Amino acid sequence: MRHRLGMFCLIVFSLITTGVLAQEDFSANVVTQKDGKQTTSPTRIYITKDKMRFESSQPNGHSGAMIVNFSTQTSDVLMPERKMYMEFPTGQGPGARQMQGLFRVRDVEDACGDWQKLAAKPGGTCRKVGSETVNGRSTVKYQGTSASGEVSNIWLDPKLRFPVRWETKDSGGELQDIKEGSQPASLFAIPGDYQKMQMPAGMPGMPPQH
Repeated sequence: MRHRLGMFCLIVFSLITTGVLAQEDFSANVVTQKDGKQTTSPTRIYITKDKMRFESSQPNGHSGAMIVNFSTQTSDVLMPERKMYMEFPTGQGPGARQMQGLFRVRDVEDACGDWQKLAAKPGGTCRKVGSETVNGRSTVKYQGTSASGEVSNIWLDPKLRFPVRWETKDSGGELQDIKEGSQPASLFAIPGDYQKMQMPAGMPGMPPQH
């Protein structure tokens, strides 16, 4: 599951952790592609006002989930088979490098400012291409060019304020089976019978102990 979550988060650029929230509650399948072919089984995401949940199942039958809480700036990795969970400050822990997040904007009609803040290196450019329809949904397309000249495209849904398609030089992906509407609160809560796994001091990705 960690690989799939990392793939999605890496492709959709970076996680803005400043309290910018989704405009609408929704759920969707995240499908990643390379050379026009699907690379992994879909990961289901659930979005509510200040939280996000990822769920993934592996071919061997194992499953897992991650809950990101924008209000507390924490991420919880759930391990259903062991009824345990690990909690990390957002930006730390397993997959932290990829989980610098999901590209989310304040204003879909003027998104370049937010996008450029996330660039790994200064010197890139961003331009608004215009309106396009993606899988029956109205979107605003943006194109960014990194300092090294690599071009990426992203299609933002004004209603969801979230990417519904993205593509880079080598890969891309999109949201499919989007279902708008309130999401059950239980999806974003750690089950009462789960125990918190205590992480050893000095584990990579963990904050220093004082």
